[in-house]
Amino acid sequence: MSQVSRSTNSSIKIAAPKIPKVLDSISLSNLEIEDESSFRQVVIEDERISYTNAKKVLFDQTVFNRATFEHTSLQNAELTDVVFNHCDLSNVDLSDAIIHRTQFNHCKILGLDLTAATIRNTSFHHCTGDYATLRFANMKQVSFCSTSLIKSDFYHSELSKVDFEDTNIDQAQFSGTKLAGIDLSKTDFHNLGCTLEDLQGCIISPTQAVLFTKIFGLIVKE
Repeated sequence: MSQVSRSTNSSIKIAAPKIPKVLDSISLSNLEIEDESSFRQVVIEDERISYTNAKKVLFDQTVFNRATFEHTSLQNAELTDVVFNHCDLSNVDLSDAIIHRTQFNHCKILGLDLTAATIRNTSFHHCTGDYATLRFANMKQVSFCSTSLIKSDFYHSELSKVDFEDTNIDQAQFSGTKLAGIDLSKTDFHNLGCTLEDLQGCIISPTQAVLFTKIFGLIVKE
């Protein structure tokens, strides 16, 4: 049987976005976002970005405050040193994106599509990300804190130094994802999509150890 480690204290250092003190304010609603468009050192506030479909868009040293994205696809986008504050990115297509030193703070990311994305030094803080898709994503130094990821999909993702703290991952799919060294002891769930092989080396709490015996139909004999 695969071995699962018990909870230990861990600390993952996440590099913060490098944002200049002074940013130009722009309105994306007045601009047509096209393939390979680039936005640098700007702040975008109280915007509604609708029906946008563009590839390889670059956002560099950019802050979004209270922005809402509707019917938006930004495949192969590159986000470097970006902050999203109180934004709604529900169902946005960011598949194959490269995301580095980015923060999502108090955001709605319901159904956000990050399939095959490369994610580094990124934090999700107080976000609602149920049904988010991170299939085949490559994630390193990523933090989910006080975030809901119910029925999210991490199928065949690569996780390294990924932290889940006070996060609901109930019914999340981790099949094919190696969870060795990943600390799930501070998460909340009743069921997970995974195998014993996926869980080998994962860190869980004593209470979760009992839960996993039920998930896999094991019988504990006293």
